Amino acid sequence: MPADRLLSTLLRTLQTYTDQQDTPRILSTTASLLTTLSNPHNLSLLTSHLLTAPALWDRPDGVRTPLRLLSVFHSAVTTILNHHNDVRHGKAPEIPPGHTPIGGGLSLDDWVRAVVAGADERSQRWKHLVVLGGLLIGTGNLEEQGMDLYWALGMRKRLEGALVRATNLALPEVRQRGETDGIGGQTICLILNHSFGCISDMERSNVDYDLLLPVLIGTAYFSTEGFQSAYFLGGLDLDVKAVGKKLEWTARSSSFRQVEAIMARPLVSSMGPLSRLMAHSVENVRDPWLIQTMMDDLASFSRALTTQWRQIKFSEIDPAEESNMLGEEAMNKTLPLLWKLLKAALFATTIILRGVFTRMLGDSQLAADAVAPVLATQALHTLRHLYFITSRLGPASFSQHTFVYLTAIDILSGYPSHADKFLKSIAPQQLGHIPRHPLDRILDLYFLNTAEHFTLVLSPSTNESLLVVSAVPYLAAGGNHSMLPIFEAAHSVMLSVLSTPQSADVTAKHLPFYIDALFSVFPHNLSPRQFRLAFKTLMRVTAPPSPLSASHPDLPATLLELVFHRALSAPTAPLPPDETALALQGSDAPPPPLSEQAVLALTLIDTLPFLPVPLLEEWMPLCAELLNAIEEDVVREAVKERFWEVLVDGEMDAERSGVAVAWWGTRGGREEVLWGREGGRRGKSGVQGQGEGEVLMSGGLPAPGPEVGSTPSEKVVDGVVRESKL
Repeated sequence: MPADRLLSTLLRTLQTYTDQQDTPRILSTTASLLTTLSNPHNLSLLTSHLLTAPALWDRPDGVRTPLRLLSVFHSAVTTILNHHNDVRHGKAPEIPPGHTPIGGGLSLDDWVRAVVAGADERSQRWKHLVVLGGLLIGTGNLEEQGMDLYWALGMRKRLEGALVRATNLALPEVRQRGETDGIGGQTICLILNHSFGCISDMERSNVDYDLLLPVLIGTAYFSTEGFQSAYFLGGLDLDVKAVGKKLEWTARSSSFRQVEAIMARPLVSSMGPLSRLMAHSVENVRDPWLIQTMMDDLASFSRALTTQWRQIKFSEIDPAEESNMLGEEAMNKTLPLLWKLLKAALFATTIILRGVFTRMLGDSQLAADAVAPVLATQALHTLRHLYFITSRLGPASFSQHTFVYLTAIDILSGYPSHADKFLKSIAPQQLGHIPRHPLDRILDLYFLNTAEHFTLVLSPSTNESLLVVSAVPYLAAGGNHSMLPIFEAAHSVMLSVLSTPQSADVTAKHLPFYIDALFSVFPHNLSPRQFRLAFKTLMRVTAPPSPLSASHPDLPATLLELVFHRALSAPTAPLPPDETALALQGSDAPPPPLSEQAVLALTLIDTLPFLPVPLLEEWMPLCAELLNAIEEDVVREAVKERFWEVLVDGEMDAERSGVAVAWWGTRGGREEVLWGREGGRRGKSGVQGQGEGEVLMSGGLPAPGPEVGSTPSEKVVDGVVRESKL
């Protein structure tokens, strides 16, 4: 059929909508005509009819309608550019007689001008973006493929400027008509989401971000093409059925089909680049008040999402018990897709919050004392409501979340009254009790992890009445494996409170209980690394110059005695490896399996740099004695190596290092550590002998022992034994 007759037929088809119409065929014909019409007026006419056609716009299929038209113009311009590029390089095939050349024989500029001229006043301005966006994306894609399009650079720049101007004209029109989250606003979001990477930085700076940001947020979070204000979870619980003792959610249910439909939406499926566009808009808006309004919107959305999740039976299942409580279809098919959708909401929100704090760090208005703590509090509330998703991934699993979380905490720490108010607002509803609902325990975990960072700026009364009381119930819950993360968080909070200088009285009051809890859970529910860290922290808190040491000077010695006497009778069987040991199993020097006795010996050695000098002189020989009580050679050598590191690697200050040197060189320390297992003993004079019953005068040379230089800690210089590091 000749092109003019085909055009007439197509234009008549576009005038009315029918249920039987073949839309893909209409669009295919349109793409073909755009690349074959030779009259510029016909190209403009066809474009104009496409943007106003009742067959396409009377009953639009959401943003799929502008997306299909976008692909039409993208396909057409790609064909035209390829043809002109082949002509320039002499690769174009010969045109048979009677056939119309690609592009109708028009030059590239004439063809583009003719198509763009069809975006006239007869159609809404937001529809013009479909034409300009399709043409610009087609050019950008070819450049990404490595095609030399320098000859089309001028046309590319004109398209960039035209798209930005069309966006700025369409945004007020959409706002006036109340279509910010309707088809108009959705189309603007769709086109910019696909074409923003093709726009140069100079042209991006001309976008009216003050008008764009509300449209982006409204479309992504609250429209029918986005996350629907989190209400897509509302009817899900009706389809969750109990099958025996397990919960099942079938893939044939209407709620699951709705989740599938949401995931297939063009804007949701491309939420990654869309969230980066929203973050870029946040960083470039001129009115800071828009950012505060947006933060309210994000907090509202996340709160609604948590509320909807609580209404679902799945929220009553602890994540550690899902394999026993969920049916096979729910476990392997339906729930994974729902979590994928929820993670998309989490990632998008986190990227936007990153943009907020990036902007705040360089904006004096947002960093003002009246605004900064409010924004930080809103961000932490938003992250809290999304924590039931984050906790499955691990808060430190992606760097964007870590940046947002720690930056918000750092800002809020500068405002103690706001921090106190925030922590009280998110504290457990029933202090001193472990809630039964898993979601409440997840929120408690967020509270403990967050409160740990604020102990230095909180008052002692708040630290005790809020943080300690919240952590105490979980300290005894280490036997429950499903509560292990919150158990570790409770220990971290207690250590943080006990370490604050202003809480010396609180520390003295609660330290006995915490020490008892610490020894009761080790080694079964507390890893060696965590136990050593906790005890070293306690020693730092109780030893001088801490305020607690002035009122309770005997605490360090008491703690050391507790560990020492437990170590003398501790089991010597190897402990199961913790996460750190497992991670190092494949390394060149994997750590040896440690027994409980060895861990306690290492714990005592770790505390040596914090002891007062009199205690240090007393406990170095006792640590050496405990070292020699270890039977396994490999384990004993590992403990010996740690002992040497503490003595020589700079962990001690100058005064303690001098005491350590004297003990090692002239008071028998070397002999007791290196050769204590070979029968050496400490005499009354403090000099180590080499034979049973042998007594040497002070300053006498010891009998020949093991071969000099047999350990890495000494060497021979001119026939004299010298320590290599001391």
